[in-house]
Amino acid sequence: MTSRRGSSQAMNPIAGRRNRRPIAAVATAAALLPTLFSASACGGPADAATGSGDLTVMTWAPSGTGSADRPGMTALAEAIGKDLNVKGGLGGRRLNVITCNEHNTSDGARACAQQAVDAKAVAVLGSYSQFGDDFMPVLERAGIPLIGGYGLSQPEFSSPLSYPVGGGMPALIGGSGRQLVEAGCKAVSLIRPDTPAGDNLLGYLGNALKPAGIKLLDVKAPEKSNDYSPVVRKAIGGDQAGNCVTSALGAEPTGNLLDAFRRTGAKNTRIASVIGSVQQSVVDSTGGDSGPLSGAFVTGWYPPESAKIWDGLRAVIRADSDRHIDAADPGVQTTWVAYEVFKQISERLTAAGQTITSKAVTTLLDGGEPIDVGLTPPLNWATTNMLPSTESPRLVNTWVTFQVVKGGQMTLQRPGFVDVRWVLTGGKPPA
Repeated sequence: MTSRRGSSQAMNPIAGRRNRRPIAAVATAAALLPTLFSASACGGPADAATGSGDLTVMTWAPSGTGSADRPGMTALAEAIGKDLNVKGGLGGRRLNVITCNEHNTSDGARACAQQAVDAKAVAVLGSYSQFGDDFMPVLERAGIPLIGGYGLSQPEFSSPLSYPVGGGMPALIGGSGRQLVEAGCKAVSLIRPDTPAGDNLLGYLGNALKPAGIKLLDVKAPEKSNDYSPVVRKAIGGDQAGNCVTSALGAEPTGNLLDAFRRTGAKNTRIASVIGSVQQSVVDSTGGDSGPLSGAFVTGWYPPESAKIWDGLRAVIRADSDRHIDAADPGVQTTWVAYEVFKQISERLTAAGQTITSKAVTTLLDGGEPIDVGLTPPLNWATTNMLPSTESPRLVNTWVTFQVVKGGQMTLQRPGFVDVRWVLTGGKPPA
């Protein structure tokens, strides 16, 4: 398969993509190469993971903790395992999917990673945790790759054993900025968590707005609140024409935020957000086409859930009707993409007569041949495709989708993907 790249403005996620040329790493990325190569060579106990028995993988996410919960991710992982085993497994071997509740704590994340090691998992797939500093070293020591983590923590974009399928919050918030520039906003307020992670978002949004000379207002918000009225009033200001607000909170806090926005009666301020803060269930719960999200802009990693390309995900969910799994949940979608990547890896290794081990998986991924599952641009984690950033070199998928709420449904605002790589590196927009 050849590497493919779309135009500087957009890509079609299903067909008609043009060749993607590898992007040469600059000095900052080159300085990381010795570390990348030495760490990728580590094997650890996971290399003996499979033998001739089951093929074990793991997915974790918090559950029973409140607004951070993502139980749909682990439920989907189990449903995928069941579906694949009915169809003969992977490479003729049964797929043993183990799941773990990381409880949204550092100890929980570390315990889940250790469970993957003890189970001799060949990979951790999908998964949601903000505690990368705790779980990633455990996986690294065992040589277990993380494929398609949600992208909440910096180690997911820097560890040589992490293979993110999306651009995480940096790509989303940078993309939201570009979407608002195109919408003609004159001033933008960012409502974001009052946390170190929230602090980082301000820089990415600023990079996106700066070339257009758009004023940016930083509005810090508590991660949990029943009344966001003071936050909303600060963000709206005088409700002037051309004023826009974008948010980067969780889905539940965003619902409360939108309720406060509705009560203000603002007439001129446009709303925008990022996937995860806003998804179809939030649109539905806040009144659909008659609610505050009517006409709102949303930046996502993938095509909208209504797109036909998600038919496979919907079929697996329908077949496992005992569980409630929301196909529009970006965590569920990321888990699906991660398993699709792993399936393609397994097929390639099996076709080459190789045993599926953690080391074989990482060697294939590091080799530079793109993985194309149709839901993202082709993914390539070779060192020549790394982001020229000392903080996030593994953030190789810098493409996002621009969506808008129309008729109560999230739909594509423009076809295909938009590349925000230049935003993430502090560069200049393409001519």
